Amino acid sequence: MPSVSVGVIANPASGRDVRRLVTGASVFDNAEKGAMVHRLLAGLGAAGVDRVVMMPAGSGVSASLQRHLGGRTGHLAAQHLPILEVLDMATAEDARDSAAAARAMAARPVAAIVVLGGDGTHRVVAGHCGDIPLCALSTGTNNAFPELREATVAGVATGLVATGRLTGDGLLRRDKRLEVSLNGGATRDGALVDVAVTAERWVGSRALWRPGALTEAVVAFASPSAVGLSAVAAAVSPVARGAPFGLHLRLAPPEQAPTVVTVPLAPGLVIEVGVVDARRVAAGEVVALAPMAGCLALDGEREHELGPADRVTVRVA
Repeated sequence: MPSVSVGVIANPASGRDVRRLVTGASVFDNAEKGAMVHRLLAGLGAAGVDRVVMMPAGSGVSASLQRHLGGRTGHLAAQHLPILEVLDMATAEDARDSAAAARAMAARPVAAIVVLGGDGTHRVVAGHCGDIPLCALSTGTNNAFPELREATVAGVATGLVATGRLTGDGLLRRDKRLEVSLNGGATRDGALVDVAVTAERWVGSRALWRPGALTEAVVAFASPSAVGLSAVAAAVSPVARGAPFGLHLRLAPPEQAPTVVTVPLAPGLVIEVGVVDARRVAAGEVVALAPMAGCLALDGEREHELGPADRVTVRVA
């Protein structure tokens, strides 16, 4: 049987944004991320994965992982673990690291990539990994795309698919992507959950948590169990991940909107949001957002500052 490699990208900055200060969000400890990678290795090894290629992870993640690996005794010491290889790459301590690691893993290539992070981390990796399957593990603040999963079980499942020991329909799912273009150019960026416009003029601390400034959003899926704009859309019209359409919302302050929904916009922050209207957006359809000065937010984080002359389109792909 040929050697099988799986990539691991653990974002040390996930779960540590401004929402832990202004809402009820908790900090996802980097020591726990290291422990999760250790459990993930056990699951991957049990499924027959030979090698794990990992993005360099500072801020306590790597130290925690090494402590767990060095402290294995008894039944833990008897378990087979994959060879752990850390990518030889310079780090910038921001999203560029996840992008560079995903590209390096795609070039090798690896059979799958396990991502530990929030919506933003998964968005970056999905934009650079090509068609490599992702196993999404939630370690962020405001997560709609990745779900909470036990890392050991996730490792076994990923390993069984990566090694080909488990085959058949339904094992992998291709999720929708929101492709963003600016001023008629080629696709500039993308999102996995939502694209939104806010009247806030500066990127600043990035995270969205002031609903009164939101004017428009396109969501790929709308889940009642989510937090953020996906929850806002779900309160109007739920959209399953596998549905062949998304949802376009026009938003306003509650006192100016015909519909008001009460949703968890961030962990611990349940608030009223005004919805002017909502309509389905078919796969392949392009939505032109209303021009205005402000910021374009992708998956809950402000990414691009906009002037009143900028034209933004979003395509559900």
